[in-house]
Amino acid sequence: MTTTTPDTAPPWCADPYADAVRRERGPLFLRRADGWLLPLEVERWCAGADAADLSALHRCEGSVLDIGCGPGRLVAALAAVGRRTLGVDVSEAAVDRARSLGGPALHRSVFDPLPEEGSWGTALLMDGNVGIGGDPRALLARVSQLVCPRGLLIVEAVAQDVDERVEVRVADGQGATGSLFPWARLGVRAVERHARATGWRPIGRWGVGERRFVTLRLRAVR
Repeated sequence: MTTTTPDTAPPWCADPYADAVRRERGPLFLRRADGWLLPLEVERWCAGADAADLSALHRCEGSVLDIGCGPGRLVAALAAVGRRTLGVDVSEAAVDRARSLGGPALHRSVFDPLPEEGSWGTALLMDGNVGIGGDPRALLARVSQLVCPRGLLIVEAVAQDVDERVEVRVADGQGATGSLFPWARLGVRAVERHARATGWRPIGRWGVGERRFVTLRLRAVR
């Protein structure tokens, strides 16, 4: 593995995350400046959709946009049953793997122009992806532009009751790191609070094992 430096490695791209996706295994972490480490579940992300994933996919309505699709297990599962779906991710390695599984995917940020904006039946923010960009309200407001009127958003929340903004790097625990970037961690109540402030109505919550999910319905009619 080539050790990258914070000044040259874009987050989730030419950093240990890309290496881990290609290997389909960790160890991999988000690391704060104070040394705090959040383990990332690379092996689960590179496996097939599990029971918790399927509990979310079964709640989807219409076409499905998977934001931060990673290595593609969810778009592959949806495509396999004929559901119209698209994954987007800033990691080229992740998008390549998603496509290799048969999952349609674009190498793009959720904040970039995306196909069929305003018409997706359901958007997914799984695996903590509500933390993308470190500003949950900005992300939730952006997703409201992507789904159809009264569209659905399924969010995977942190199991703990947290609402925090952090700056982190992707790290492999062996010295290789990516660049610093903003992230957020939200528990169920925090997701629902920020959702209400950005035009979403919480309509359900559930858990499978240690994983927690929230279903939101877009209130605003454009």
